[in-house]
Amino acid sequence: MLACVAGFGDNVRMAKKSGKDKASGDKTIALNRRARHEYHIEQRYEAGIALQGWELKAIRAGRANIGDAYAVILEGELFLVGAQITPLISASTHVLADDRRTRKLLMHRQEIDTLAGQLQRGGYTLIPTAMYWKGNKVKVELALARGKRAHDKREAIRERDWAREKQRLMRRHGRNA
Repeated sequence: MLACVAGFGDNVRMAKKSGKDKASGDKTIALNRRARHEYHIEQRYEAGIALQGWELKAIRAGRANIGDAYAVILEGELFLVGAQITPLISASTHVLADDRRTRKLLMHRQEIDTLAGQLQRGGYTLIPTAMYWKGNKVKVELALARGKRAHDKREAIRERDWAREKQRLMRRHGRNA
């Protein structure tokens, strides 16, 4: 009797699958792949982001880009500068949309104060490395980072190429054995 009742009201089986379901596992909106190449990443922080309605619709449609973005602290508040969210034509006809407007990031005061101290003392910068869904909210992963020099970038490329070559050799050796 219990199995019949559980099967009748089973919402998991009947639910629509969307792009951000746990079953699909794809909660990432945008990645900043260049950040790992350009910077030494020291620490990562999670921040909420204050969005307008048209921006949320555009993000659901996959129109966000954080490649050129960075975060700044102004008057004790954290802002995301340079992130591009391209508006949808149909969703934003009644609003004058600015795709690169400065957006407020939401963090606790104590975290912002800690970040401000590290930015002033250590020569660090705050860069967004990822934008993703957490529940029904959009979150931004910020990295406290220091810029790489040219020789550091060349060394990282050399190490990555050697790791690839090593994998090829191991696969080739495994086939011959």
